[in-house]
Amino acid sequence: MASFKLLARDTAIYGLSSIIGRFLNYLLVPLYTYKISTDAYGTVTNLYAYTALLLVILTFGMETTFFRFANKEGENEKLVYSTILRMVGAVGLVFLAGIFLFLGPIARGMGYAAHPAYVGVMAVIVALDAFQAILFSYLRYRQQPLKFAALKLLFIGLSIGLNLLYFVGFPALSARWEGMPAWLYDPSVGVGYIFYINLFCTAFVTLFFTREIKGIFGGFDRALMRRLLRYSWPLLLLGVAGILNQTADKILFPHIYPGSPEEVKAQLGIYGAASKIAMIMAMITQAFRYAYEPFVFGSSKEKDNLETYAKGMRYFLIFTLLAFLAVIAYLNLLRYIIGPRFWEGLRVVPIVMAAEIMMGVYFNLSFWYKLTDKTLWGAVFAGTGCAVLIAVNLIFVPRFGYIACAWAGVAGYGTAMVFSYLVGQRHMKIDYSLPQLLVYVLLTALLFAGMQWSNAHLSPWAAMGANTLLLGVFCVYLVWKDFRGPLRKILHR
Repeated sequence: MASFKLLARDTAIYGLSSIIGRFLNYLLVPLYTYKISTDAYGTVTNLYAYTALLLVILTFGMETTFFRFANKEGENEKLVYSTILRMVGAVGLVFLAGIFLFLGPIARGMGYAAHPAYVGVMAVIVALDAFQAILFSYLRYRQQPLKFAALKLLFIGLSIGLNLLYFVGFPALSARWEGMPAWLYDPSVGVGYIFYINLFCTAFVTLFFTREIKGIFGGFDRALMRRLLRYSWPLLLLGVAGILNQTADKILFPHIYPGSPEEVKAQLGIYGAASKIAMIMAMITQAFRYAYEPFVFGSSKEKDNLETYAKGMRYFLIFTLLAFLAVIAYLNLLRYIIGPRFWEGLRVVPIVMAAEIMMGVYFNLSFWYKLTDKTLWGAVFAGTGCAVLIAVNLIFVPRFGYIACAWAGVAGYGTAMVFSYLVGQRHMKIDYSLPQLLVYVLLTALLFAGMQWSNAHLSPWAAMGANTLLLGVFCVYLVWKDFRGPLRKILHR
């Protein structure tokens, strides 16, 4: 019980920082979508998709590997940390050397021949992010959620402040002051300021890791390195396949959707902006993962934890379904997060959220192969899902556009989720009480259909009123089914 309370506490702190951080970061979405064009936002969407993929490659599974080996009996925690930190740092430096040696050809191949600086800046950002990923993992391992949360929020607060300055403050000032120095603000830089601000904020946050960076002097063990790589290479394949499930559509779209470069970027920008509203699911999943991963590996030496894993899955699914319905219920209000030019993409929101829920379920199912060191299975599942996603994109995007990107995510994550469950039950039998979970899923589907009808046929305020009643139905069932006992105890105190 004490360990579960610790999980709840850390989830609350990680979750609060993640939710507040994502909420504050949402301020940038209306800023960008109201201030820049749809094709410019398409550039942002495309480049950040590349960055997400590269981050997985440059960390090559070492976050999870660190937790596994630091908790293994007979391993030296400090040596594990130092060896991994050196490995990730060295890979990052080699990556940067390659990028800057061939910056011109790489920028042309990505379609940014006119702006090679964008590619160079994003390369430095992703190398720093990869190094920071291990530093943040160390904070989680040492159970320092407050510092973790503080640094995450520092980055976001600084980023928001500078973005407001460069997209609102300085443009207004330069309109009145003709003598404004170009080194301080140059309107021609435009969307480039998004990348330069990101670089500055990432570098600034790194300065607060002085104590953690000193751990790099804890030594380097080549035999340990080989064992780390044997464990992590399937995780790398898993991670690449997993992140491609999230980013392949945004990377492939400019190459497979017919139309002029400006139109293609505009369509990608609309899809990317609308998908931001659905990121509530990624927010919840990330918060859960930050607390749950070290908890699972830390308690893996204990017996009889299967019931705890089943409970973790149950409550994750229940509350993500609740969040799904809440977003749909108030979509008429949430749409103002993005500019009206992007509203035509709102139809992808429920589809993208469904895909994110499947991804979260798949993450919960993944621990059987991580705890048994059979990580190759993870690569197989994620690779199969990725192949399905890419195939759906290649076949259907040229005809149906970005709506096919959203459905491809459902197909990819759904495939990985189902395969992981079927194989996992043969290696680590866990009773997830599927019939009870299925009732929640079916109830959500019925309520979603009702909300869709309300949003389509009623005025915005009337629809939100009706949807609130439907959302209440889910909450009443949730309390009756899962919280009736605890609630009764509270009421009888």
